[in-house]
Amino acid sequence: MGNTDNHVVAQAVHDLGSALWFGGTVMGVAGVNKAGSDLTQGIDRIRVASAAWGRFAPAQWAGIGATLLAGLRLTQVGGRRMALQEGFARVGALKAGIVVAGAAATGYSAYSGSRIGKLAEQAYAHGEPIEVKDATIPTDGTPEQIATWQRRQRVAQFVVPVLAGANIVCGSWLVQSYRAGATVKGVLGRLLPG
Repeated sequence: MGNTDNHVVAQAVHDLGSALWFGGTVMGVAGVNKAGSDLTQGIDRIRVASAAWGRFAPAQWAGIGATLLAGLRLTQVGGRRMALQEGFARVGALKAGIVVAGAAATGYSAYSGSRIGKLAEQAYAHGEPIEVKDATIPTDGTPEQIATWQRRQRVAQFVVPVLAGANIVCGSWLVQSYRAGATVKGVLGRLLPG
């Protein structure tokens, strides 16, 4: 790729990475976490979700990495637009911040999950009953430390697809700003403010 506006590969890598990150997280929240509720023992509900999320983690981080690296390339080829087209730099900066926040939320969710797994295994080894509704929803009988981490993970897991989705929306705005009418309007907005 040269320094032209032809950035199809970077855009495709970015979009596929974002789709993997968003779609996989939604599937995990809606499917993986809930699937454990079909099992009879709380420890198994946690183990199944932990194993599934652990297996998905490399793909999820690959999606985030693709989004970040391709986003850097798209920023590089869109440099002139940032300087000339009103709103382009602002939305691009917002998008970058959303991706970084989403990656941090993803990391925190994974950390919370590892804490849940570790605490559940320790409790199970000591013969304590592990009662949970599913991977992220405690019951009145859930040990308090596990319940605390479940609530934290649940919040983080809902924040991640919101941020990943916002990243996709900002990306759509940026792609649409390449249309001739949007470009003219953006450049005139920069040159003739008011």
